[in-house]
Amino acid sequence: MLLKVEQVSFALGRVSKKGGSLGAYELLRNLSFEVNKGARVAIVGASGAGKTTLLRLLNRLAEPSQGWIEFEGKRFQEIPVLKLRQQIVFVAQEPKLFGMTVREALSYPLQLRNIKNLDRQVNECVERMSIPRDWLDRTEQELSTGEKQWIAIARGLICQPVVLLLDEPIANLDTSRSELLLSILAQVNCTTLAVTHQFEWAERFSHRVLQLERGQLVTDSSSVDWQGVKHAIEQIETEDAEEWD
Repeated sequence: MLLKVEQVSFALGRVSKKGGSLGAYELLRNLSFEVNKGARVAIVGASGAGKTTLLRLLNRLAEPSQGWIEFEGKRFQEIPVLKLRQQIVFVAQEPKLFGMTVREALSYPLQLRNIKNLDRQVNECVERMSIPRDWLDRTEQELSTGEKQWIAIARGLICQPVVLLLDEPIANLDTSRSELLLSILAQVNCTTLAVTHQFEWAERFSHRVLQLERGQLVTDSSSVDWQGVKHAIEQIETEDAEEWD
């Protein structure tokens, strides 16, 4: 298998207003699953279920409190962080271009990997992702939220990662780009895990679904009752909202 998550938990320490410890708060609890090469996995669940936390663990932006994660048979701790992140790429829900132009943002991951023919690769990416040429010299401040998200996805794909982690990839995309992304992800040779609240898109994107509920894995299936999943998530979010009221 490509990825293996074994009995993984993740907890954060809590501090009172007076500075005293309130103990640990578990965001994830005893997650175990495997992902084979080429799989497309949708990760769903109510807000606060731990979906983004799981992606962060898979990119080593955080470390498990318990358990371990393996990539290609090696535990994460055995792989240099930079090398791991060159193979497992994370595209955040609110991406940043760090002051770069679009052209620079697309070139940057290729430069880090010492890949030659940057212009050719950038041009191929621009064509595949249908990026307007007049975007290339724009900065972050000159792009809409959806445009920045599209460029961040293109930046993640351009270096052909082994694993692509997407956090709410179509949250700010229009319908045409959401459809195009489905087509592109079906063609590229990489394993993709995507957190999403868009169930229709998730159903069309995924080979398999992981459903998280309050930090626990409650569904791991290639055959899903999407109406049932939607109802369960809506019920949890309603209960959580009532607790805050």
